[in-house]
This record gives sequence, C-alpha cells and structure tokens, in this order.
Amino acid sequence: MNGAALPLQLQSVVWEAGGQRRLDGVDLTIEAGARTVILGPNGAGKSLLLRLCHGLLQPSAGKVIWRGPAAAESASHQAMVFQRPVMLRRSAAANLGYALKLRGLNGNERRARTAAALQRTGLSHLAGQPARALSIGEQQRLALARAWAIEPEILWLDEPTASLDPAATFAVEGIIEAMHRDGSKIVMTTHDLAQARRLADEILFLHRGRLLERQSAAGFFSRPATAEGAAFVAGTLHW
Repeated sequence: MNGAALPLQLQSVVWEAGGQRRLDGVDLTIEAGARTVILGPNGAGKSLLLRLCHGLLQPSAGKVIWRGPAAAESASHQAMVFQRPVMLRRSAAANLGYALKLRGLNGNERRARTAAALQRTGLSHLAGQPARALSIGEQQRLALARAWAIEPEILWLDEPTASLDPAATFAVEGIIEAMHRDGSKIVMTTHDLAQARRLADEILFLHRGRLLERQSAAGFFSRPATAEGAAFVAGTLHW
C-alpha cells in the first residue's frame, strides 16, 4: 500500500443521539505502532469511538481528520472486525476473494492473498466450506483473514472475542498479534481486563463518553491517573 493515512486526529468530537450526549469532547491522535486498547464500563462510548474513527458514523460536532500523505485514500487503508462477524452467502475463500475484488485486485493476486490469509489463520482446510456454516470462532478467524488479506494499515476490532470460548479466544489473540507484527496498527475494544493486559501497549479509558486517561498499559494497570480508572481496574466502577 502506497503512503500512509495515519495519523488520525479527533478534535473535540461529540456524538449525540436521542437528546443524549454519548461522546463528549474527545481529543485524540492515533498514530502507527503501539497496540491501543479502549477500556471502560458498558455504555462508556467504546464502540461509538471505534465507529467514528472508522468512518461508519459522523460526529455531531468536532472533526475526525486523517493527517497522513494518503489521507484521501484512508478508506482503503483500514479494516474493521466486529464482535459478531458478517459473513457473505458464499464459501470461506470467496468471502476473501470478494473483499479483494472490491479493492481492485486482479484474479491472480486475489487467489494468492486469499490462500496466504487462510493459511496464516489456520483455515486452509475450510476454504470451500460455506462461511455461514462455520463455528463462531472459525467465522471470527475468517473475518480476521479477510481483513489481513487487504493488508490494512490500521485494524479496528470491536470486542472480537466477546462471544468466544477460551480456545477460540486464544486463536484470535494469536492472529491479532501476528497482524500487529506484520505492520497493522491495532485499535480494539474489550471488556476483558486480562485480555487488555495481554495485548495492549497503551490504554484509552473512557467513562460516560469522555476520554479520561491515555497512558501505557503498564501504567494504567499499576497507577491509574484518575479515581474512575482506579475503580474500573478494581472492578468497583459503575455507570
């Protein structure tokens, strides 16, 4: 992929619905490199923030601006995987091939990338199976394979293991780590503090729609900077 779309800058971002302010004045710059995990209680605005960054939602106020030299092509530099993966009514391999076709890749390149992504996610033996017939864990791995195949500069992950058993979670975390090593910037939400400790380099902590903390994962878990952060780590923070 030519150029870079990052950094991504949020300036005083607000999002409102039904007369309620769900995100309130978020200022944030997301840069390449560190694995970023977004934490906070239910309703804090974690998924909303991810969708605003990815461009699925537009802010009620404020700006979301890509600052890199490839900012105009930012949509082609990113991918997103949801808690419940969206599978097309076709084979596992065809799910990848279709995504790559939308990116304008030719047939040979599509086939090569599809085979590589399925191999890296341990799904080669399921290439011809209907994607919707796979287990939820296999579907989530396929969603990650589909994202990996397009070689995203940044990968948004919205609680990608929330519906999975421990073995499937372990497999998905391994793929996320591999994508990070391959050069993708990881930004993910999770409600699992143990997972955040395993995967995060830095923590963004949201509460009631406000970004209260941004610091290293080690710092957040050992020395939260706010009373709300300390209560969240201790398991005593309520909405």
